[in-house]
This record gives sequence, structure tokens and C-alpha cells, in this order.
Amino acid sequence: MIQNIQKEVDAICTWIQNYVEEAHAEGVVVGNSGGKDCATVIALATKALGSERVLTAALPCSSIHADYEDAKLVSDHFGVPLLKIELTDTYLTFEKTLEGVVNPKEDWRLKEAKINMKPRLRMITLYYLAQNLNYLVIGTGNKCEATVGYTTKWGDNASDLNPLGEFTVEEVYEIAAYLGVPDKIIHKAPSDGLGGQTDEEKLGVTYKQIAEYIETGTTDEKALAIIKRKEKASEHKRKPIPVYHRLT
Repeated sequence: MIQNIQKEVDAICTWIQNYVEEAHAEGVVVGNSGGKDCATVIALATKALGSERVLTAALPCSSIHADYEDAKLVSDHFGVPLLKIELTDTYLTFEKTLEGVVNPKEDWRLKEAKINMKPRLRMITLYYLAQNLNYLVIGTGNKCEATVGYTTKWGDNASDLNPLGEFTVEEVYEIAAYLGVPDKIIHKAPSDGLGGQTDEEKLGVTYKQIAEYIETGTTDEKALAIIKRKEKASEHKRKPIPVYHRLT
């Protein structure tokens, strides 16, 4: 729980302002999936920079239309522009280009690689927009996702700055409610929109259990085993790129 929500939000906004100013950027661009994390970041960025310096982009890739409707709800609510850039055909072309290039022994590896192509295509698009506008890409990942590695390396975990990286899902809900994110978005089951399941169904644990583990070091025994396994396996996602230190 955040002890002083007003103070915390003000500090986040000042941090965003300072980072954008120091980078000599003119604004920020954020991927708008219609979920609570991106909605909260849009709210923070708008409060920090003003709506005229925030661009949101809906990047459907074989996505359900309801997600776009939620993205539009968020952008309209905070008075920021929304670009819709359809990536489905691009994805299918890329998938066809790579078909048969490798044939892994385990089918799930190919399936996961294809799924992860989508957030990586989205990140390419966000950086294309940002570079053309002299904007920064602002991230939306939270601490629960990072702890268990529920991110795509060089996909949704790539950004220039991330205001939510130190907050659990429950704390993001607090920030979202304080900033007036629409109730429909706050109460929407978290999902990456890639596999037809909610985040918690995919993970096999709840975000509440992950937050409890982060805050206390323990949780339900079965969930604890899953979280620790995922945390260990995803350690490389939370570290800077290792660089060999030359001998001479």
C-alpha cells in the first residue's frame, strides 16, 4: 500500500518532467492497449506533461476489437490523441518469412517465439513514432510482472523510462483510482491480449500472491514455488546486458 498517494503521484510526475527535459525530448509516446497499466501511465504522463505532449498508439495484432474500444475510452477520458496502427498483416508477413527457418524439438518454443513477435513489432512501431517526433517511449510494466518475468525482452519491457516499475499491481490500482482512470479499465481482468487468457491464468498464480511475495518473501506454498521458479528463470530480463571486461 502506498502511504501517501498524493505525494507519491506528485513525485512520479516531477520525475517524468525532469527525465523528458534532461533528454531534450518534446513528449512521450505510450502503447495503449486499454489495460490498467497503460491507462495509469497515460494519466501520469498527461498530469506531468500536459495532454498535448502525450501520444498514445493502439497497435492491434490479431487482437480483439474490445481492446481497441477500451484504448479509445482511455485516450478520450484523458484528452490525448490515439493512433490506430494495424500490425496484423505485418505480423503474418513476418511469420511467413521466418517459416521453416528453424525447427525446434519442442513445439512450445516456436509457439512462444511467434507470440513474442507481436510485442516486439509493437515496440519497433513505438520507437518509429518516438524518433520522428523527438519523443521518448514511456513504459508500462509493473513490479509483479518483472519479478516473474512476465514480459517480452525487447518488446513490452523496452522503453526509455518506466514510472511503474517499482509498484506492485495492487499499488498500480491505487494510483489508477487516484488519477481517475475509468472504473471499467480498473476492474478489467489483466491480460496481454496475446493468448486468449488472463495474466493470472497464464501465470498460474495471482498478482496478489506475487505482491505478497515481493513484500514479505513468502505466500501460499504452491504459489511460492511457482513464483520462485519463474523469478530465477527470468533473472536475465531484469539485469543490464552483461559486457565482457577485457584483460588489458
